[in-house]
Amino acid sequence: MANQELKRDLKNRHVQLIAIGGTIGTGLFLGSGKAIQLAGPSIIFSYLIIGISLFFVMRALGELLLSNAGYTSFTEFATEYIGPWAGYVTGWTYWFCWIMTAMADIIAVGVYMQYWFDIPQWVPALACLVILLGLNLLTVKLFGELEFWFSLIKIITIVALIIVGVILLAIGFQTETGTVSLNNLWSHGGMFPNGVSGFLLSLQLVVFSFVGVELIGVTAAETANPKKNIPSAINKIPFRILLFYVGAIVVILSVNPWTQLDASSSPFVEVFALIGIPIAAGIINFVVLTSAASAGNSGLFSTSRMLYTLSNNNEAPAPLGKLNKHAVPSTALITSTIVVSIGALLSKVIPEQAFTIVTTISAICFIWVWSIILISHIRYTKKRPDLRAQSTFRAPLTPFINYVILGLFAFILIVMLFAEATRSSLLLTPIWLLLLVVLYNYRKNRLC
Repeated sequence: MANQELKRDLKNRHVQLIAIGGTIGTGLFLGSGKAIQLAGPSIIFSYLIIGISLFFVMRALGELLLSNAGYTSFTEFATEYIGPWAGYVTGWTYWFCWIMTAMADIIAVGVYMQYWFDIPQWVPALACLVILLGLNLLTVKLFGELEFWFSLIKIITIVALIIVGVILLAIGFQTETGTVSLNNLWSHGGMFPNGVSGFLLSLQLVVFSFVGVELIGVTAAETANPKKNIPSAINKIPFRILLFYVGAIVVILSVNPWTQLDASSSPFVEVFALIGIPIAAGIINFVVLTSAASAGNSGLFSTSRMLYTLSNNNEAPAPLGKLNKHAVPSTALITSTIVVSIGALLSKVIPEQAFTIVTTISAICFIWVWSIILISHIRYTKKRPDLRAQSTFRAPLTPFINYVILGLFAFILIVMLFAEATRSSLLLTPIWLLLLVVLYNYRKNRLC
């Protein structure tokens, strides 16, 4: 017989590295080149603004999760403090976010494998998906171990880049583009070379870079010591933002002026190649490959747990709430994998523009999820002052900062409306949300 509850098998090192893996999105490796071309050096401010905002979102998430040991995900407190419709729409939207993200990343695995092997991209993509499914079906510990090592590869790469960059700065190393210097940050058109508009347009790309930072909330039900591990992971987010995002971008722009970077390639590859490391492309290709596999792994984990939670709340078919003998929601996991694999196979005939559409829709949906967390926290502080008084992990500056960040998210959506590359995605996304509202009302009327 299947176990009736998820096991708390994720240890502190798993939670810490899952948090880092979430904080270091694939957008840093894949999308930072395009973001730099849009904003120039002011991209540093974009990462700081979005990163600090998401730290406050995570503090709100942490306080809510720890206020009730029975919460397994943010859909449950959304249901309690906003309403059943919010839990239903947010749960399915989060599933949709990660399905689309996983589709893109699994396909990316196939593309990256073609660097070494001349095979159709769908072969390694599906092979990776099957391997991840098999490992995730066993125990949650394996998911934790996979993310631990995937994240470690990301960390080693970025730390190596920063260390090499600091050494080059110290010795004034000469490259083909000039001297490695902090002056390269502002000596090529200033910090805002493309004006305020370029800076604003980069915000949505930076948002996608942070997709997955809330994954700590999905692991809450399977964390061995949530009262200790969750606050520890969340409180370290500002340091990680400064090190992994701001530190890496400062080094990249000091070594290679932003005007010399190619928006279509990884700035990490360009920097390592520029300083004379001949196998740079192969090294970074491996890193980006593992980063994509990591995102796909996170996608399978988060979508299966979300379907499990929705099923237990009678908002999804009952079989999706079943656990196997390893306390893994196997039916939900297999269902999500099938949906992702269909997308992977069909993506062979989708034009290149589809990737931008998929990732933009994903970013918009994540903004919805993060906003629901903030709104739930506002309602929680008003409805349950007794729980707040007992909390040992209170979110700071509430509710003022919640409203400020909600305003920032609304502003980013308005900017997307005026950007040609993101306008269509922004106009398509409400169709999904409207469909969920209709389905919720149909289900509610049927139950009545």
